[in-house]
Amino acid sequence: MSSAQIPATLLDAIRYFSDLDRCTEILAASRWPDGVKCPTCGSDKNRYLAKRRIWECKAKHPKRQFSVKVGTVFEDSPIGLDKWFTAAWLVANCKNGVSSHEIARHLGVTQKTAWFMDHRIRLAMQTGTFEKVAGTFEADESLIGGLARFMHKDKRAEKITGTGGAGKAIVMGLLDRERGQVRLKHVADRKRHTLQKEIRDNVLEGSEIFTDALLSYEGLDREFVHGFVDHAERYVNGKIHTNGLENFWSLLKRGLKGTYISVEPFHLFRYLDEQAYRYNTRKGTDAARFVGILDGVTGKRVTYQKLIGKEEAEVA
Repeated sequence: MSSAQIPATLLDAIRYFSDLDRCTEILAASRWPDGVKCPTCGSDKNRYLAKRRIWECKAKHPKRQFSVKVGTVFEDSPIGLDKWFTAAWLVANCKNGVSSHEIARHLGVTQKTAWFMDHRIRLAMQTGTFEKVAGTFEADESLIGGLARFMHKDKRAEKITGTGGAGKAIVMGLLDRERGQVRLKHVADRKRHTLQKEIRDNVLEGSEIFTDALLSYEGLDREFVHGFVDHAERYVNGKIHTNGLENFWSLLKRGLKGTYISVEPFHLFRYLDEQAYRYNTRKGTDAARFVGILDGVTGKRVTYQKLIGKEEAEVA
């Protein structure tokens, strides 16, 4: 599906997606560019039942009838694609995110439904595995969590000890300066093994790595060209700095604190996927970001029970 075929603005997109037949055609063209195929047997021998907007496979087997939603993040949803597409457009293009309460008001659904929709859209934004690449990288980590001064005194006593980092989630970030792409991971701690493993898993040996003076990064110079800057003295030493990631952390936290307010740690990786997707596609158009989500809806599924912890959690 080409972004050139999609409207350029939200207003035009809402008008364009108001036709459910057109939405069905768009999603079908995105997931079956060579023609509609049965999700069960893979056959392209089928007929379209226009009144119900479903297909029927001509082969004899269970589940012969299927909709365009089957096998996507939209599967088993009674919500029409017109609302799904509008929600996906908003999540893809609102720089600081869009809350489930706003989605609910815009679409005329409940907040619970909008929350579930948001998480399914975030799953479509998930990149999945990354290949190792060479280049020049910034590496840094950030603490995600509420500020002590906003907590009830009992909660503050429970969570905040020492320097104030206890009880907060830790996010490791790698910024590829050459490609302008960020990679994020919710990690367990800031220990040397944890942080350096993320670097080795994503960056080819011999690349340039720039960090702050955290002791956990010591020893990287055995495999990489490692430069670091001590923030107690300065923030920039020529090209050695982590200012690109610092700017990204600011953007991430504006969304988490200003839009989503309270994010459970076991859902944090989903919000990281969302913000990384928008950042990594920032040079594209709104339509291109929307099309990118459509390209990622197939073969992914998360149930409500899994989201609320009633089923075994996904591997982040």
